[in-house]
Amino acid sequence: MNFILYSDVNDRSISQSLGRPEYSYYFVLKAYRPVLESLGRVHVVDSIGEVDPLYRRLQDEGEESLFLSFAPPHKTPADLHCPTLCVVAWEFDSIPDEHWDNDLRQNWSRTLARQGRVITLSSHTAQAVRKALGEDFPVLVLPTPLWETFASVRDQYPSTPISPGATLQTIGCIIDSRALGLSADGLVAPIIPEPEPRPLAESETIAQAPHLTWRRRLFIGKHYLRESLRESAGQSLPRRLFIFRHYLHQAYGEGFRDLVPERLRGLIARVRRERPQAVEPVIEALSAQPHPQANLPDTTERVETQVNGVVYVSVFNPDDGRKNWHQLITAFCWAMREVEDATLVLKMTQSDLSTYYVEMLTLLSQLSPFSCRVVVMHGYLDDQQFARLYGAASFYVNASRCEGLCLPLMEFMACGKPVIAPAHTAMQDYIDERVAFIVESSQEPAVWPQDTRILYRTLRHRPDWGSLKNAYQNSYRVAKEQPERYQAMSAAASQRMADYCSFNVVQQRLKEFFEPTPTTQSRPAPAAAVAGTAPC
Repeated sequence: MNFILYSDVNDRSISQSLGRPEYSYYFVLKAYRPVLESLGRVHVVDSIGEVDPLYRRLQDEGEESLFLSFAPPHKTPADLHCPTLCVVAWEFDSIPDEHWDNDLRQNWSRTLARQGRVITLSSHTAQAVRKALGEDFPVLVLPTPLWETFASVRDQYPSTPISPGATLQTIGCIIDSRALGLSADGLVAPIIPEPEPRPLAESETIAQAPHLTWRRRLFIGKHYLRESLRESAGQSLPRRLFIFRHYLHQAYGEGFRDLVPERLRGLIARVRRERPQAVEPVIEALSAQPHPQANLPDTTERVETQVNGVVYVSVFNPDDGRKNWHQLITAFCWAMREVEDATLVLKMTQSDLSTYYVEMLTLLSQLSPFSCRVVVMHGYLDDQQFARLYGAASFYVNASRCEGLCLPLMEFMACGKPVIAPAHTAMQDYIDERVAFIVESSQEPAVWPQDTRILYRTLRHRPDWGSLKNAYQNSYRVAKEQPERYQAMSAAASQRMADYCSFNVVQQRLKEFFEPTPTTQSRPAPAAAVAGTAPC
């Protein structure tokens, strides 16, 4: 069997693809590849256009092929001659079973039915597929095999509740709450009280304004003209018009108003005062100045920082609304307000710092003052630097509303790190009280992310902020006061990943799915092997 693999992100583009929706699919492909190579020949193509030519060449050689698309069904081509199978990560309780924008590809149930079977990364996704396509539809639940990948990290960085000190590096920038001088006062302009008027002494006289000679009038007009030109440089046309209008009024009031007859002067004032209210919102919209661009830190240098104590780590894309990162930060800062040796390290999988920089600093300023520490790492980490991050962590934190698999969470567990996480969606496959401080949650309506109609058609989860805060406090207490319990949770997390996503477990499930025995060919495959109802 030949396996043809494709992901929109590849080895050459991964460092420039941080934050893209297809980013995680690259890592799934990379993790599946060794297992697939144990079952047949693997061909990784750079474009969809390479699939059919390769398929025909292999067919001419008398070999079978299967195209595995590591992409959502609506981004998988439906007109290929090569047999196609989607590998799907999905976090909602239902898959799209209707189309919109006259695009039939948006109907996942139609696409998957044509392919005849599907690989999902969690039993939660398998349930959503079966809800749309029936209980007998062939679904293989296959987590990424990553247990063996972290053997060297486990050996090099034994899990400890309190980090004695670790150096974290990245090519990018590091935002450190302790180096920012955070203050809520910086969010608003200071209110400076006007001084009380001082009574004049008998010897003092009120200075009279200089007489408005034509030379002075021209100086005032020239001054405001220069100011309007300076401020309007590079602005949009509506903004330039607003600036010019503003300084024209200034020049009129200070330099030329007294030259206008009093009757005409009153008419001008009345027109300005009685401008129709309906026009005001339009003028305000045209004249509104956008928030000035923040001065972003340099992201081209190699930077580093030291962390120690009880270290919490989370890896996510701040543009991903599922990640619920505001609550993740606020709950930490509130739970650890008086704790100096608690650090939250946030590794951002987003290449554009400007998308969250101001929002992050605003949030931290609103929470200040706090004694704990928040460190934001922006930039690409290679394997060595990620190994340091795994080793530095005491706990991994997830506060997501829904997950299709959550590779970072699984990776830290494979390194023996206990976690703080909800036990919903994909995480219900491997999260329980033995390995995690569970964050309670409840369901809420949601929209399929790609649905341009923005209609509520599915459900996601709403983590409880109080439960998350308590999980931080309880985990800190365990790290500081119950090292035996911490080590038991660490060992359980590591063992859970060995049982759930080791190479042999995943290989056996793939083999049964692609090479059914004669018995399974004559009857529907058992649910435990195909539908993913059995634990991995």
